[in-house]
Amino acid sequence: MKVLTLKQPWASLVANGYKVYEFRSWKTNYRGEIYIHAGCGVDKEWLDKVKDYSIDFPKKKILCKVVIEDCIKIDDEFNKMISKLDKNVYKDKYRDGYAFKLGKVTKVNIDKEINGQLGLWSYDEDN
Repeated sequence: MKVLTLKQPWASLVANGYKVYEFRSWKTNYRGEIYIHAGCGVDKEWLDKVKDYSIDFPKKKILCKVVIEDCIKIDDEFNKMISKLDKNVYKDKYRDGYAFKLGKVTKVNIDKEINGQLGLWSYDEDN
């Protein structure tokens, strides 16, 4: 299964349905199921903004399965749309890059510490 590693709080926000767009500088043509992995990195400024959401922020864990439904080139129209969403989850503006539209979130229970990687990477569930 393909995996995307995110810093916290982003990984937990996706796993709990608060965040449906993940932003990257690179485009993907991949559509389908992936795991969301919480890496060891933490964005402390944004973690403070969502501390009252009553969710956990584990590190080095696969948290959920999602479907990459689309990969959207960020433009002015997208920035207008995203500016109307939760300010604790989304910044006011993303200047460039791509937004991966994530859907069909399903939490998983993989109780194993796993080191993340850059980009979309593969995880063998049998190991």
